[in-house]
Amino acid sequence: MCGIVGFAGKSAAKDFLFEGLHRLEYRGYDSAGIALLNQDKFNIYKTVERVQALKAIKGFDNDGGALGIGHTRWATHGAPSVENAHPHTSENMKFAVVHNGIIENYASLKAELEAEGISFKSQTDTEVIPQLLQKYYEGNLIEAVREVTARLEGSYALGIICTDFPDTLVAAKHFSPLIIGLGEDANIIASDVTAIVSHTKKVLYIEDGETALITPNSVTVYSADGTALERTPSVVGWDVAAAEKGGYEHFMMKEIHEQPDAVSQTVESRIRGREIVFEDIKLNGESLKNINRISIIACGSAYHAGMVGKYVLEETLRIPTEVDLASEFRYRNPIVDEKTLTIVISQSGETADTLAALKEAKKRGSHVLSIVNVVGSSIAKASDDVIYTWAGPEIAVATTKGYSTQLSVLYLFAVWAARMLGTMESEKIEALFDELRLLPKKIKRVIEAEPIIKQAAKKCGNPHSLFFIGRNTDYAVALEASLKLKEISYIHSEAYAAGELKHGTISLIEEGRTVIALCACERLFDKLLSNVKEVRARGADVLACATEGNTVIEAEAQEVIYIPKTHPLLSASLEVIPFQLYAYYAALYNGCDIDKPRNLAKSVTVE
Repeated sequence: MCGIVGFAGKSAAKDFLFEGLHRLEYRGYDSAGIALLNQDKFNIYKTVERVQALKAIKGFDNDGGALGIGHTRWATHGAPSVENAHPHTSENMKFAVVHNGIIENYASLKAELEAEGISFKSQTDTEVIPQLLQKYYEGNLIEAVREVTARLEGSYALGIICTDFPDTLVAAKHFSPLIIGLGEDANIIASDVTAIVSHTKKVLYIEDGETALITPNSVTVYSADGTALERTPSVVGWDVAAAEKGGYEHFMMKEIHEQPDAVSQTVESRIRGREIVFEDIKLNGESLKNINRISIIACGSAYHAGMVGKYVLEETLRIPTEVDLASEFRYRNPIVDEKTLTIVISQSGETADTLAALKEAKKRGSHVLSIVNVVGSSIAKASDDVIYTWAGPEIAVATTKGYSTQLSVLYLFAVWAARMLGTMESEKIEALFDELRLLPKKIKRVIEAEPIIKQAAKKCGNPHSLFFIGRNTDYAVALEASLKLKEISYIHSEAYAAGELKHGTISLIEEGRTVIALCACERLFDKLLSNVKEVRARGADVLACATEGNTVIEAEAQEVIYIPKTHPLLSASLEVIPFQLYAYYAALYNGCDIDKPRNLAKSVTVE
């Protein structure tokens, strides 16, 4: 996820572009850049520091160019560097482009262009776009953009300027956010309303597949076939402070609602037809056949994702899998060798305990595959292989989309490896693959049940303590749900494997105690139902989460939250969402600082 801005006006563009990027910096801050068109040539300013550093670049403050584009980057293809920073230009310096999204077929497009003699300066997927514009441009700018976008597979929001058109900005959109702001003597574009509302509250929304031709005095939107469209402007009701959170009161709620798109980005960017492609990964079928054990190492929510991963990998690959807390792994004498695959999970890629455990595993000969969100992070650099989650920046301390995209990578890896190893029947693995691609839509359906969850959380209030119970992957989700509640609402909660209740913990169940029962694992539902009856007999109030159509639980639970049916190995991705929302509203009702809970930090870089 990156942030893009564009300006076509009658005054200097640099002020809007700089301010817009500053407001969009939450979308990415690996590098930043601005291109201004001045006297028929581009002046380009780039930095691998924060947006603020652009002002220190020689010439920027005095640049009077009235047409420009800008970008703040969350790296996906290519590490953070000046060469990989946007804007990217064509070889003939006629086009400059900024891009948010993923071009899935960039490798084949790049090979085609290189065969035609085009030289590339970066490792990004984006650079193919200006080079293709150079190839197809014959004087008609909007036609060239249409020809290029017709060849792109994946997602994009584009801002394009051309030296032949000193007052014209072209925008295009497909599966990535883009808004046009309508001002006086200037029209602008941005990834979201954050960058626009201090200049204008009058906006146009363009749809997937559409392009827009923007000048200081006009905006024309075109369909994919070149037809000019009528589009009624909207008026934004948010102020600047609200806009930074997309209209949400807290970043956490914004990030909960971003999960369908984040999971879609993580999954679909790795799929070509029905194949799963992990670029630049050393693991292959031959090396996987030599693996006789998998060790998953992580902390906090990443550890809980690893717990789900254990069930998924053992079922699909039939390889013994264990999950270790990184802080414990590094202080024992682990049985790890060259036949062990170590999977390291960390959102930030800087978690100190996890990095130390990774180094210990490598020292013992293990191949290390990391699942991280931050490109170029310490864990990514120290690993043999890395798969990025591409969740985009997560501002709230309590992870939501970070956890969800970690699960998605584990699912992708399981299908990819099972196909190579032949450890799961073809029909079963293909059914899992198909259901994986439906997850974003089903996550969105769960989020739409927010009003029901909000009411359930209101009844939670501030009890002395409550319990989560589940079996199999439900237990793994219970651990994450309990952590979410503790870390942002400060309500004590514990998660238990439901079958363990009777081994002591049931003594804490009393009249009015809240027990949250996770019941999505349908093959173990009857056993879980027995545990629910046990706590109900001792006076507990039960909130259950079950799959749609399973109404049996209603006879025992006071309230039931339903999630869509999915493949049993994927249910964690749906089941966790209600309890992210539950924790959020419990914290809200308790007056807690939701985005910055006490005593916590986003990246734990100390032991």
